[in-house]
Amino acid sequence: EWVIDSGKKIAIIFEGRDAAGKGGTIKRITEHLNPRYCKVVALAAPTEKEKTQWYFQRYVPYLPAGGEIVIFDRSWYNRSGVERVMGFCTEKEYINFLQTCPEFERMIISSGIQLIKYWFSVSSKEQMKRFKGRVEDPTKGWKLSPMDLESVKRWDDYSQAKDNMFEHTDTQFSPWYVVESDNKKKARINCISHLLSQIEFEEVEHPEVILPERVQQ
Repeated sequence: EWVIDSGKKIAIIFEGRDAAGKGGTIKRITEHLNPRYCKVVALAAPTEKEKTQWYFQRYVPYLPAGGEIVIFDRSWYNRSGVERVMGFCTEKEYINFLQTCPEFERMIISSGIQLIKYWFSVSSKEQMKRFKGRVEDPTKGWKLSPMDLESVKRWDDYSQAKDNMFEHTDTQFSPWYVVESDNKKKARINCISHLLSQIEFEEVEHPEVILPERVQQ
């Protein structure tokens, strides 16, 4: 309500290992918020046309306007993660991303958007446990993608990619905040608590709502 009332613009990025608990945390954050003003963006793989665009271009239309919170369930950091590890981008594209990402984020922030970045960290043992849970539970089968299965074999590659990404994009003006998520409940509470501490909101006063008497026809 404060964001809406004050016209603030807030963008929150959720990145991390597969099955690290990003989606569950996002769900807890948004479940009591107005969906007209708090939106979740989870883009599919780029189309052939989008592949020819400036890399950041497909994300720009989803950045928040005044009075909006936008949560990115994975973001432009796909290039330094899955695209890097799985070979979906060239070495030149990868290096260019690492060099230009801080500049892109500086432009976002200078435009008046508050950018908050979370990395969800999960151990290999706990990740495997959650993958097995998805295999055994038919209501969670949709969560298990071919990329998830491949990530099991490429744990070290993803670790190296993450470390390299942090080295280039964990900046003073746009830092990463790491959420240890082996315990899902604690991870969600810690993330929500930290998020609230990052936004200097105030209580918004509302006039008392009085329901009118029903008029009998």
